[in-house]
Amino acid sequence: MTKYEFLEKMRHALANDLSGPVVQENVNYYDNYISDEVRNGRSETAVIEELGDPWALARTIIESLGKGESTGNVQEEYTYGSGHQAYRQRQGGRQIRVFSLGSWWKRLLLVLGIVGVIMVVAAVIGGIFSLLAPILVPFLIIVFVLRIIDRNRWR
Repeated sequence: MTKYEFLEKMRHALANDLSGPVVQENVNYYDNYISDEVRNGRSETAVIEELGDPWALARTIIESLGKGESTGNVQEEYTYGSGHQAYRQRQGGRQIRVFSLGSWWKRLLLVLGIVGVIMVVAAVIGGIFSLLAPILVPFLIIVFVLRIIDRNRWR
């Protein structure tokens, strides 16, 4: 998804529930954020993936503003949060912190995938061992007994 597509989806999602100035302020914020990150050397795609789904992000913004505060009487003061995954919005005297659907779920999927691969490898090795054990154990016992007999014969 490009920056333009991301911002248009966000604009459309926010426009259903928020006033024009609030929508524009949020779109401007994410436009500036993406541009700043690209200027810092990150790819546009990576930044947009980190932000997550624009519809889910818009829903989080709308829920944080509440129904009565969607009229545009919110004092907008945006600052980047730690790890570029949060923003702060000042309303009256209180401050709201909204987190995007960043890449935590991707990390979780990666860890679960690695654990799954390890389990599959262990199951395959265990299955091979369980198939070969009935054949190899008697064979090894016979070889061991023959060696003992062979040693005793030469003494």
